[in-house]
Amino acid sequence: MSISPAEPASAERLRITEIFLSLQGEARDAGWPTVFVRLTGCPLRCRYCDTAYAFHGGQWQDIADIVAQVRAFGVRHVCVTGGEPLAQKRCLLLLRQLCDAGLVVSLETSGAIDVSQVDPRVSRVVDIKTPDSGEVDRNLWSNLEVLTAHDQLKFVICSRADYEWARDVVRERALDGICQVWFSPSKTQVDATTLADWIVADRLPVRFQMQLHKLLWDDEPGR
Repeated sequence: MSISPAEPASAERLRITEIFLSLQGEARDAGWPTVFVRLTGCPLRCRYCDTAYAFHGGQWQDIADIVAQVRAFGVRHVCVTGGEPLAQKRCLLLLRQLCDAGLVVSLETSGAIDVSQVDPRVSRVVDIKTPDSGEVDRNLWSNLEVLTAHDQLKFVICSRADYEWARDVVRERALDGICQVWFSPSKTQVDATTLADWIVADRLPVRFQMQLHKLLWDDEPGR
C-alpha cells in the first residue's frame, strides 16, 4: 500500500505505523504475548519519547483489515498505542471493533486527550506527564474523573524532582483509590534501583515497573 499524504475518502480508515507481535512489556498485562497496533501521529513531544518514528508517515488501512490482521496472529491480547492513538478520532471505532472480536484490549495514551468516549471494555493506560517530560502542562486532569479500577495510570520518572512531584500528585489526588498506579524510570535519566528505593522509603502506594521488552530486546524495532 502506498503512503498517501491526504486522508482517503473512506470513513473507516486509520493511519498505521506498524502492527506486530511481541510480549507486553508494561503495566498489568506485562508478559502476555500481545499484538501491538501503533497509530501514526502525536501532538506531544516528550523528551524521553522512544517512538518518534511514529510521528509522521504511516499507511492508511481499513479498520476491518486492521482487526483481521490482529486476529490472524492468534493471541488474545492487543494493545493500541502510538504516537498518540486518540489523536485519530476513528481510533474509538477500532477499539470497539477489537473488543467486539473478543480480544483483551488495552490503550496506551498520553493523558492529553479526553478518554471518556473509549469503550469501557478497554483498559485505558493513561500517562501522567511529569515536569521533566516537557509536557506537564498537557495533562488533562478531567480524565481522572472517568477512570475506573479497570484502567491504569503511569508516571515516567526522570529525576528526583520528578519523583517528588509525582509522589505528591498520587497522595493529593488519592490516585491509588482510582486504579492501579505505575512508576517507571526513564531509561537514561534515573537509576532503576534508586527509584525503587525512593518508593519503598516513602511507602508509596504505587507499583514499580521496568520495560520488560527493553530488558529483553533493548531498542530493537518491532519488538
